[in-house]
Amino acid sequence: MQTVLLQSHFDLHLFASMETPLLMVLRPRTVEGQWVMQDEFQVVPDITIREYLDGYGNRCQRLVLQSGTSRIHGSALVRVDARPASNPEAGFLPVQSLPDEVIRYLLPSRYCESDRLGAKAWDIARNYPPGYPQVQSIAQWLRDNIDYRPGQSMELIGALEVLKQGYGVCRDLAHLGIALCRSLSIPARFVSGYLEGLNPMDLHAWFEVWLEGGWYAFDPVQEGLDGGRLVVGAGRDGSDVPIFTQFGPPVITEDIYFDVRRTSSEE
Repeated sequence: MQTVLLQSHFDLHLFASMETPLLMVLRPRTVEGQWVMQDEFQVVPDITIREYLDGYGNRCQRLVLQSGTSRIHGSALVRVDARPASNPEAGFLPVQSLPDEVIRYLLPSRYCESDRLGAKAWDIARNYPPGYPQVQSIAQWLRDNIDYRPGQSMELIGALEVLKQGYGVCRDLAHLGIALCRSLSIPARFVSGYLEGLNPMDLHAWFEVWLEGGWYAFDPVQEGLDGGRLVVGAGRDGSDVPIFTQFGPPVITEDIYFDVRRTSSEE
């Protein structure tokens, strides 16, 4: 498997009117197909940062912003597979055959209302063999029918609202793709991370499904899976892997920057 070495950077300037607890998911994790070689996370002015692993394996940072503007920035050097695993022959797995830890990705979640999208999912995928071809058909339907509008919204909305309005950011299309897959009893999870060559550059979102052979990535806003992908976090939907969640008065984002570049590759 060919691998590539990616260098990621982020830089946030956040304003808080008073001391405000914050939960962030911004440090990448080592998972199958991805090895974190170096990473850095800093806050200016300097404050105490605590980190823990949540139930999905994400590295979560806990901190308390001081009153005024804080700069939160970091970088990572990560070796990843040059292209996510794919297998058009991967078949559907009956629910009774799924691993216990995968079952939660079948259930409706806050932003993926799969219990209300069964008819739509069947309408899209009924002419395709169960498994990978059905998920491919859903991803293509999203590209053809839901307008991708990068940078249009910071607000989390659910899959039903995305379907109704007919457009969204990458996170929104991922939510709808997840909900449609779960409606067909295909486990699906939300993934947040960096995509090499994304234009305009930003933190990106896609989804993965569990079929014969394990997890497979699908991107409802990109025609293919070309370019290195650096996973920051994964969960049931975007609420499990937020850039940040504040507790208390609103935090104002004064500036935000994300970037990822390839530095080398090897076989």
